[in-house]
Amino acid sequence: MDRSLNVLIVDDYKTMLRIIRNLLKQIDINNVDEATDGAEALAKLRAGSFGLVISDWNMVPMTGLQLLQEVRADSRLRALPFIMITAESKAENVIAAKQAGVSNYIVKPFNAETLREKIAKVLGHA
Repeated sequence: MDRSLNVLIVDDYKTMLRIIRNLLKQIDINNVDEATDGAEALAKLRAGSFGLVISDWNMVPMTGLQLLQEVRADSRLRALPFIMITAESKAENVIAAKQAGVSNYIVKPFNAETLREKIAKVLGHA
């Protein structure tokens, strides 16, 4: 895993941000910033330099899917790897995320190994 990778994690639930940060630490990813909603995440993405976004689906006021659509519509961010996390494995959600250009998808609950595999896949290290 690339230790210099800058990751933005997005979730409106502070406990989940902490859990994801700890899982990333277990797989040697320590350059982590966080946002508590899609609008904050978008501002950070446009201002910073990130190599990966890991976002929850269910957030207000901007959902993870809306954030993904904004990222894919932005010429500077379009190619950014984007992993969506959700508690629901409904087929229509997976299809909507795929159509919006999600790089990969993780259903809660998950562990560090699952996270490592998904990250490796979207970064082309698999």
